[in-house]
Amino acid sequence: MEKVKFAVIGLGHIGRRHATIINEFPNAQLVGLMDKNQEASKHELVPAKVPFYTDLEQMIKETDPDVINICTPNGSHTDYALECLQHKRHVVIEKPMGLSKAKAEEVIFKALQVSKQVFVVKQNRYSPPSKWLKEIVEEDKLGDIHMVQINCYWNRDDRYYKKGGWKGNLELDGGTLYTQFSHFIDIMYWVFGDITNIKANFADFNHHDLTDFEDSGVVNFNFVNGGVGCINFSTAVWDTNMESSITVVGSKGSIKIGGQYMNEIEYCHVDGMDIPELPPTNPPNDYGPFKGSAANHHYVIENVVNTLNGKDTITANALEGLKVVEIIERIYETRDLVEIKKKK
Repeated sequence: MEKVKFAVIGLGHIGRRHATIINEFPNAQLVGLMDKNQEASKHELVPAKVPFYTDLEQMIKETDPDVINICTPNGSHTDYALECLQHKRHVVIEKPMGLSKAKAEEVIFKALQVSKQVFVVKQNRYSPPSKWLKEIVEEDKLGDIHMVQINCYWNRDDRYYKKGGWKGNLELDGGTLYTQFSHFIDIMYWVFGDITNIKANFADFNHHDLTDFEDSGVVNFNFVNGGVGCINFSTAVWDTNMESSITVVGSKGSIKIGGQYMNEIEYCHVDGMDIPELPPTNPPNDYGPFKGSAANHHYVIENVVNTLNGKDTITANALEGLKVVEIIERIYETRDLVEIKKKK
């Protein structure tokens, strides 16, 4: 198997994680790192002895990567992807693929023009409970899907939102559903398909001085394939993450996958089926006082290496990445039409 040469743009928490995994991964070679901030190269978790750049074109010219991993703020994902594709490089785009369907479509069109692959990071698809849910729904074990409820109750406070940073900025961050909870919307779409008849209500309970957008919301909808659903989310939970869960009610049984990170089966009562013994879920990404989704990025890198060597297919392709962006965009279409709760 040929070694795949990677470069990484953006050396925040996730970018450093990409770089570390690539640097240690068989059949992968980390040839370059880029961040507009020179100081980013000095972080202790940045792999040593890898050429560092503040200019993308110079990095591409001098290191000649096969793949460029884009780990920059959300609002710049599609612009960097277009620039990398223009240089005829494959791209790996961290979630979300972008902040608008239109920009994501530009990336797909450019990738087709230059015959390069676009991988979108959806690492929660690799978690054993998510894979099990996908399998039992595809095998019709739950029968007709009546109801799906997703609850995401996390903490993000002034320890997370720093003055002058991109998080909380509407143009760079996009909103809570893009940055915190797009992985769970992806699992919903991956398993149950598209949604319609969306009705959403948002509130900002305690982030008025921290972000440009809501910290909580209730979203109701119908599934195109049948059944109703809702997403209840908040980053206003006090002190620490509480729950990420999905509850499914079907004509042949009901299940709930819960825990803080949708990482354990909490309830399973299905006709003719016992609760399965699943492999343990990887721990969440650790950002100091905050925890994120499951640390499955090594599976993403493995998929890239194997796909480019003709031994696998893309786990989450650009069309799927676009679809999640489009669903969130449709949910947020009502954001300016509702009254956001203000402090008294």
